[in-house]
Amino acid sequence: MNPNYGSQSMVAPLRRVLVRRPDEAFAVDEPHAWHYTARPNLHAAQAEHDALVALLRQAGAEVIFHDAPQPGRADAIFVHDPALVTDAGAIVLRMGKPLREGEETAMAARFESLGIPVLARLSGEARAEGGDLLWLDEQTLAVGLGFRTNQAGLQQLQAALAPLSVTCISVELPYFFGPDACLHLMSIISLVDHDLAVVYQPLLPVPFWQELTRRGIRMVECPESEFLHSMGTNVLALAPGVCLMLEGNPVTQARLAAVGCDVQTYRGNEISLKAEGGATCLTRPILRRQ
Repeated sequence: MNPNYGSQSMVAPLRRVLVRRPDEAFAVDEPHAWHYTARPNLHAAQAEHDALVALLRQAGAEVIFHDAPQPGRADAIFVHDPALVTDAGAIVLRMGKPLREGEETAMAARFESLGIPVLARLSGEARAEGGDLLWLDEQTLAVGLGFRTNQAGLQQLQAALAPLSVTCISVELPYFFGPDACLHLMSIISLVDHDLAVVYQPLLPVPFWQELTRRGIRMVECPESEFLHSMGTNVLALAPGVCLMLEGNPVTQARLAAVGCDVQTYRGNEISLKAEGGATCLTRPILRRQ
């Protein structure tokens, strides 16, 4: 097992993580083309991101910056999506959102510079984004099928992961607000401990809910208002039972605390609320290990 990479878990202690500080590309002049609610204020966004990075470091993670030029790619700050890091190297994905095409190449180059081998690359008609990929345990990857990840993407992921004895299970996502909105699998569920998840239950497909129940995963419910307006389900585990979420979700935060979680919050008016990306989206774990 390589000491510098490997992240087949959503909750093992976060040791190394990739982030991207907002730059001029993030402060888009046409926010609605990106499905942003308003034009981000770059200075405020950078201050919020700096504070987020400080929290990650306080939690014991080595923070690595992905600073290759990404002109015209506002969503490049959401480094979770272009790749998946396994114990055998990175799987370079293919973005389902057309405006994000090309992010994968830049991230693969950054991995190369860090000595992380590329295990596989999706090709052809395959599409998959990291927000649709959820490790239920080290040998089981749940794959959300929707507007960003397709059946061909699932098949190529399964082929790449089979030598690692990883099984992929498909989770069919709802239409919800349609193809322009960002509904990833991790929009409706985040694991915060090996047997604990934050969920927006009304959008959980019944077979997936049954699978979670079969596995003994307890579910903390996010209320509708916090799901719709402040990404209450987008929670990043820093370690088992220790998590980071967007401020302004008091009900979900209190429910997590009530079941024993240590909950930290960050301010994300610019980097999250305007741009549809929470703590998980802003981070690409490179190494998670006990």
